[in-house]
Amino acid sequence: MTGLKRTTEKNLMVFSGRAHRQLAEEVAYQLGTDLVPMQAYEFANSEIYVRYEESVRGSDAFVIQSHTAPVNEWIMEHLIMVDALKRASAKRITVVMPFYGYARQDKKHRGREPISARLMADLFKTAGADRLICVDLHTSQIQGFFDGPVDHLMALPILSDYVRQKYGQEQLAVVSPDAGRIKVAEQWSDRLGGAPLAFIHKTRDITRPNETVANRVVGEVKGRTCILVDDMIDTAGTITKAADALIADGASDVIIAATHAILSGPAVDRLKNCAVREVIVTNTLPIAAERHFDKLTELSIAPLISQAIREVFEDGSVTKLFDGKA
Repeated sequence: MTGLKRTTEKNLMVFSGRAHRQLAEEVAYQLGTDLVPMQAYEFANSEIYVRYEESVRGSDAFVIQSHTAPVNEWIMEHLIMVDALKRASAKRITVVMPFYGYARQDKKHRGREPISARLMADLFKTAGADRLICVDLHTSQIQGFFDGPVDHLMALPILSDYVRQKYGQEQLAVVSPDAGRIKVAEQWSDRLGGAPLAFIHKTRDITRPNETVANRVVGEVKGRTCILVDDMIDTAGTITKAADALIADGASDVIIAATHAILSGPAVDRLKNCAVREVIVTNTLPIAAERHFDKLTELSIAPLISQAIREVFEDGSVTKLFDGKA
């Protein structure tokens, strides 16, 4: 038996799809490694092909892909990447979704509707994922859809630290765009020294997506700089109507802070033209150069994701990134 050597050294490998490679490169840099080279292309009928150019056998694999538009294409690529790792004998596969596609379809509002967020979790489990890392899920219950560990990261510390440093000397109020996100607004309030809370009472026609019917401010915002917080900005219809309602109710200024900048369709024009001083987002999703505008501030989520990956790889605690405890 002499001459044989058994190694217990773990091998961290980071992989990226093509949806938002810049973020993945930032994450890999923070981890002191490089992305594993991969071939990826479409056949003539648009089917996707991937192949890794290095051995992944026995590796602790982290596969990063943001589900940006075209969402279905990048989700499919993500699934195929996971399947390739499973069939190439990766030891553990962690799927990193800075933005979880289909997260808004997390329950049935009416009969004969899908619960697409659950389907997403099932697809990744079937493909071979052992674990998920996500950032600011639309609702926390999605963590329970995946049959395995889910690390739910929060951009709150990154966004709120920026707001506190820049606007901490002003009279602030934290505003939720609807009653359902009051809990998140309370966390913001705690981090901003107990700033008062308000929320926008809105009604929505569930047959018409991305459209609210009415806004009414509940809470005292007069003379205050309002921090309007949400998890995502899609067409920006809801958030800009909320900002207008705050100004009409006497707010001195409005700052929008959101994790995911989807910025579909008319979003950029709406944000440019509404009564908002600054729009603060993270780079969980790519923002094309032509979609940038003067009011937009983009903060990097890469340090948070890289810290989480390091904790998972070293069998540490992801929770301590947020509450300071192991």
